[in-house]
Amino acid sequence: MGPNPLGERPLESDPKSKGHRWVWIVALAVLIAIGFWYFRGSRTSTEAQGPGAPGGAGKGSGRQGAGAGGFVVPVVVATAQRGDLPVYFEGLGTVTAFNTVTVHTRVDGQITRINFREGQFVHEGDALLEIDPRPYQVQLEQAEGQLAKDQAQLRDVQVNYERYQLLYKEGVIPKQQLDTQGAQVGQFEGSIKGDQGLIDSAKLQLVYSRVTAPITGRIGLRLVDIGNIVHAADTNGLLVITQLQPIAVIFALPQDQLPQVASKLQKDEQMVVDAYDRDDTTKIESGKLLTIDNQIDTTTGTYKLKAVFNNDKNILFPNQFVNVHLLADVKKDLIIVPASAIQRGPQGTYVYAVQNGNTAKIETVTIAQTTANSVGLSAGLNAGEMVVVDGQDKLQDGSKVNPTTSPAGAGNPQNANESQQPASQPGNTQSGTNARRRTQAPQADRSTGKGQ
Repeated sequence: MGPNPLGERPLESDPKSKGHRWVWIVALAVLIAIGFWYFRGSRTSTEAQGPGAPGGAGKGSGRQGAGAGGFVVPVVVATAQRGDLPVYFEGLGTVTAFNTVTVHTRVDGQITRINFREGQFVHEGDALLEIDPRPYQVQLEQAEGQLAKDQAQLRDVQVNYERYQLLYKEGVIPKQQLDTQGAQVGQFEGSIKGDQGLIDSAKLQLVYSRVTAPITGRIGLRLVDIGNIVHAADTNGLLVITQLQPIAVIFALPQDQLPQVASKLQKDEQMVVDAYDRDDTTKIESGKLLTIDNQIDTTTGTYKLKAVFNNDKNILFPNQFVNVHLLADVKKDLIIVPASAIQRGPQGTYVYAVQNGNTAKIETVTIAQTTANSVGLSAGLNAGEMVVVDGQDKLQDGSKVNPTTSPAGAGNPQNANESQQPASQPGNTQSGTNARRRTQAPQADRSTGKGQ
């Protein structure tokens, strides 16, 4: 080639350009070496765990190595404790008044006075309203007058009868005349009894003109106002009274649970029933099971039960919807941990236990019962061991952790254990907590109440 017309030298002959090229080649080689070293270290850590490790396919397996390489993972822990867990049968219920009475009038007349307020609580025998009593007072006076008249006539025929007896003894009158006079005495005695019956009837009508409460309960809205004329034959009543103390709840359970409940009732065992609000979060009242229905509903496969509640605070109201928890059994001597500690994977159910040196270790467990936010274990853990309840997604077997104790009430098994009492001690049941809110069997039908 000829000389460059512009007088420039080729790039390959430029020593500065060759120096820059070597700098880039060395930097690229260093980056490749660093990447190969990091990849080899991660692979070695994974192989050290082993392909059959329980946590390899569990929750958080997509983030292997998050707790390796010397990193300390902050977690929240709780203490596993030994205790008892209750078994509840749950159903939907409707509050029903223990007694409901529609008050009718038993006499005809005009309402002259109303002695109650709508929504008032009344006791049996309290005066509710009055119906004009004057017509029945007149009837009473008439019956009393007729009685006085018949009594006077009776005295007259009795005197004549005594005279006729003397005359008959002396042979002045025949026997027939004496018997006729004696029959007149009997007629007036019968008339007097009839008059007395009319008097009692008039007095009874006067009593009925004053309407009283037949039961103790709460009055609803009045159906008839003052001044109206009412009749005993009227279809509609005057008012409705519902008995709220005690009060009943009708609820249904699956027929598969009938044998267990029926056997306890036959043994006269008292079964505790808790009523919760619509959200199934707040306990309203505690009561006891009264009875079960005598047949199963074939359309739903359920049977009805009736529970009774004292309802001292009048919280339960007729036709109110509630969630019912029937205490059917108590699982004894279980290891209780918060439900948030349970992890599930292809190999089964497990937890992360924190051992000496703040090291997380995977422990396979067997669930016997789940109640509310607590899980009862029959195998896999011992009382006093610490389990991770938050932060498991960053863990693997052997990870170093920085444990923080779970705050009170946040899934602590101690709170759940303290609230559980045997069915024979209904007075010890805890009110207003969520520890006994919901019971279900893991990996099984919730309604059966059977554990895994």
